[in-house]
Amino acid sequence: MKKLISVLLVAGLIATLTGCGKKASGDQLDKIKSEGKVVIAMEGAWAPWTYHDESGELVGFDTEVGKAIAEKLGVEAEFVEGEWDGLFTGLDTGRYDLIINGVEITDERSEKYDFTTPYAYIKTALITPTNNDEIKTFEDLKGKKTANSLNSTYMLLAEEYGAECQGVDTLSETIDMVLSGRVDATLNAEVSYYDYMGQHPDAEIKIAALTEDASSVSIPLRKGEETAKLKEAIDKAIDELRADGTLSALSEKYFGADISK
Repeated sequence: MKKLISVLLVAGLIATLTGCGKKASGDQLDKIKSEGKVVIAMEGAWAPWTYHDESGELVGFDTEVGKAIAEKLGVEAEFVEGEWDGLFTGLDTGRYDLIINGVEITDERSEKYDFTTPYAYIKTALITPTNNDEIKTFEDLKGKKTANSLNSTYMLLAEEYGAECQGVDTLSETIDMVLSGRVDATLNAEVSYYDYMGQHPDAEIKIAALTEDASSVSIPLRKGEETAKLKEAIDKAIDELRADGTLSALSEKYFGADISK
């Protein structure tokens, strides 16, 4: 009888662990809908994509895109802020469902993540002090110092051109380093430069060069069957938001131009 009880207890424990394992690896969209919320990670310090207004409220283009997508999914959007590197770590570990933070699609990222259909398209600007005549092209970055978010697309691109890169947390900090001469330049989204200049019209910085092609901004998801339905649902939501003019309106609101096409 003792042996039988032991066997039954072990069998029950195995069944419980097996059931938990299945639940943990279940469909991500079903999980989101059952919880009634989608957890979205973003920096919260990169205007006009995601930032805090004068009242402290989290606003921005990506913030509103996240809310619009959540509404299409029939759930609430829960935003969690963090530094750039930590966003991807949180996605990898399942702490976050999505990252909506102006993430550009690259070959390296595509090896690790599945990307939704793009919701925006941007060019990269090489930004220097107004009086800098040495840096006129991306090739001129060789041996120069730049500032950007750690492991961002912009930092990696600057390093490809031979620049020595210093990590920073915010766009304002980045521009301050350029203006103070602590670095020679920075790479950032063209639209972010225009937004900054709109708020600081006297800032002595300029666009020295632009990439020829626009890159695609999308939402990275963990790879695997568990996110397949979620990707399909988000793709559908983005297509609908583009078709009904929502993405265009949000683009005009935050960038003064339509970057959704």
